[in-house]
Amino acid sequence: MKVVILAGGGGTRLFPLSRESRPKQFMAIDDDRSLLVHTIERFKNICQMSDILIVTNERYRYHVKSELAACGATGAHIILEPQARNTAPAIALAATYCMDVLGCSKDEVLFVSTSDHIIRPANVFAASVEKAVKLAMSSCIVTFGVPPTYPATGFGYIEAKASYGTEGAYVAGDVKEKPDINTARRYLKKGNYYWNSGMFVFQIRCYLEEVARYEKHIASCMTDSYKEMRQRFHEMPNISIDYAIAEKSKRMVVLPLKLYWNDVGSWDAIHEVLDKDVNGNAIKGDCIALDCKNTLIMGNNRLITCVGLENIIVVETQDVILVAQKGKSQRVKDLVGELKKRGRREAVAHMTIYHPWGSYTTLGEGDGYRMKKMVINPGGTVPCHMHYNRSEHWIVASGTARFFRDGEIKILRENEGAFSPMGCLHGIENPGKIPLEVIEVQNGKYLDEDDMVIEKKVDMK
Repeated sequence: MKVVILAGGGGTRLFPLSRESRPKQFMAIDDDRSLLVHTIERFKNICQMSDILIVTNERYRYHVKSELAACGATGAHIILEPQARNTAPAIALAATYCMDVLGCSKDEVLFVSTSDHIIRPANVFAASVEKAVKLAMSSCIVTFGVPPTYPATGFGYIEAKASYGTEGAYVAGDVKEKPDINTARRYLKKGNYYWNSGMFVFQIRCYLEEVARYEKHIASCMTDSYKEMRQRFHEMPNISIDYAIAEKSKRMVVLPLKLYWNDVGSWDAIHEVLDKDVNGNAIKGDCIALDCKNTLIMGNNRLITCVGLENIIVVETQDVILVAQKGKSQRVKDLVGELKKRGRREAVAHMTIYHPWGSYTTLGEGDGYRMKKMVINPGGTVPCHMHYNRSEHWIVASGTARFFRDGEIKILRENEGAFSPMGCLHGIENPGKIPLEVIEVQNGKYLDEDDMVIEKKVDMK
């Protein structure tokens, strides 16, 4: 079995913590580990790390590498989508990778998992995976169904009909993606409908046959070569496996998932997951709540004080404060759409941006200046570059830096700095064993990141 973890989504329903530059799968919810790390760790006792494939977008390459290192899963494979094309093409790309690069046969079972859900306990999940793999060997497509607890309109639903096999599964009947409220109520009342967990299990052969039958546009772009398929990936339709296959296939089987499952797709869902006080308040960060009930308060950098709130969501980040009424947090997605219409940077980017060499965090800015904190990983290098419209002053806060400027190399230690005027070629490297922290002060009339010309031919050694 190969595990395919889909980690390319850029969700916006948990704004301002989740944004396109760092979406939900990289967030830590109820501890200091990200949802992606939790997903990987669920499979540690089920398969080898070398049997895990992470399918993600090019922009998240370094996020994924960092998360894999954090949980000791560096042996996992990373598959980069040339473009975002939704889950059906992403799974087809992973299947081709398995056959062409890993040498898998078409009888290999793929377990396709989401990367941003909370599922517990792990031992019950492992037992369910074992059952699903056995079922998949009978040339069906297995999906986990979650018993619904309320008429949700944000989930897909799957009807369970006649029993299938000996593992407690059912032949899937009606498959409906995100119904309206009246339909959801009807499904809940009937009692034989399950929420679609977003996880699928099947043999590669089975998936290829169903793609050829129901989604010929994807099939026409598939080749035996992973490299060639990546080159044609942009030709594929933007469609999910739910619409492309699940709603049409006659080979769908639903296996009830009898454990705790939460897709953490809204701030209301986050409130449900977190521990709460006697008044139903979920509080994280430096927060004080007086006479508050059933409220979510998440602080980041500042003290958050709340008085007399009930059924309210308060989320603070470095640059945004979200205040919303519980029960309406699904509309956060609409809020992000409005921010994008207005051209607001906050809709897409965090204050902290990740790069191959490390990250930088914007500390403050004003007319003609911007201040950042750069964290450069051991062995990391900010490549030699220049700016036409700004100068930069770097001060080492922690660690040791090898600083390059116009052909000269200088070692900078804590509290030492260097200045790079406009048009000057400069770069910096961390030669040490601990992270290098540098305070960067930019001055100029234009400070956006596109005013950066990288000179790849310069040897900074």
